[in-house]
Amino acid sequence: MDNTPIVLAYSGGLDTSFCIPWIKENYGRDVITVTIDTGGFDEENKENIKKRAINLGAKQHYLLDSKDEYFEKIIKYLIAGNIKKGQLYPLCVGAERGLQAKRLASFMLEKNLSTVAHGCTAAGNDQIRFDVALKTINPKIKIIAPVRDNNWLREEQINFLKKRELYLDDSTTSYSINHGLWGVTIGGIETLDSHETIPDDAWPLSKSAFTIPKKPSQHKLIFDQGIPKKINGKAFNPVQLIEELEKIACDYAIGRGIHLGDTILGTKGRVAFEAPAAIILIEAHRELEKLVLSSHQIKAKELLSSIYGDLIHEGKQLDLVCSDIEAFFSSSQRRVTGEVSFSLKPGNFFITGVKSKHSLLSASSGKYGEKIGDWSSEDAKGFSNILSISGSLQSIASGE
Repeated sequence: MDNTPIVLAYSGGLDTSFCIPWIKENYGRDVITVTIDTGGFDEENKENIKKRAINLGAKQHYLLDSKDEYFEKIIKYLIAGNIKKGQLYPLCVGAERGLQAKRLASFMLEKNLSTVAHGCTAAGNDQIRFDVALKTINPKIKIIAPVRDNNWLREEQINFLKKRELYLDDSTTSYSINHGLWGVTIGGIETLDSHETIPDDAWPLSKSAFTIPKKPSQHKLIFDQGIPKKINGKAFNPVQLIEELEKIACDYAIGRGIHLGDTILGTKGRVAFEAPAAIILIEAHRELEKLVLSSHQIKAKELLSSIYGDLIHEGKQLDLVCSDIEAFFSSSQRRVTGEVSFSLKPGNFFITGVKSKHSLLSASSGKYGEKIGDWSSEDAKGFSNILSISGSLQSIASGE
């Protein structure tokens, strides 16, 4: 009989908090909680999560800082690919799961442990992401999912804890909130259908953005080979820059959205999200690419970005094809260096201009709609004639 501790992927929310006493009661084994820090935690959050885990019965709690690795292994490719699911959702939290699973598997190997638990439900995407990534890394690993496997509802979990005189504050029970480096997802009763939005006070980053509006402001981003390096003239490492940009933009309610799309299970699903840094970086990066990349580079990237986004969404970032696509993305970023200017107003993000030493616009002596430069008027006339041949032949052949 296996009496070794069970490792629980712990976020501090209701589902994973419920799992601690439930696992102890039903398996008779110690629980070690592990929080993989992929952003969204301040020092107070980290301490509160540790206290909550211990108070609920965890034998030990570990916090593994993975923010830098998250950027290097995932986020920089989400930026390079301008990845937004359904042209809207920047994969705020789902993109973390593969890395979190990898860190969990490494931790278990280090501690010589064989059983891992998570708090995912049977109705969501995260159960698939965790299971696929964990099984890919270690096919022999044993996975326990108490909430999924026993169909526990949120209200039932709350009552389970109350009966044992274990209590959570209201913030962990009203909405399901996941905050990472790349943004926040919010799930609640309003997101269970397609026609309602969440209330203003449910947006965790921008509750007062419209009740206490900030004055408009102007900002500049510097990219170097696709990597964000500076904001408003100040250099940051990528993780710090994302955190700084989130602080600046969340006061304007930038990056709010509600995504309705296809789940991994094949159903439709809906989730609210708040991703100010992700939205600004993706859109700023996209505009810079328009200036410096060829049309065929952009088209090729768009095709691969769609595939890559789906793979990340489905928890398949360990599939070998992801490495192939990432190699293409990296190659495509060699000239994506320059400055992007943008303005912020409450509820509005607007790119005001881009410039780069690799500008294909500046490389031409012609000016669109104004004057010719690299061609003559006769060249333009001849080009129009040549370009029309295919259509003319089709009309002749059809008898029209």
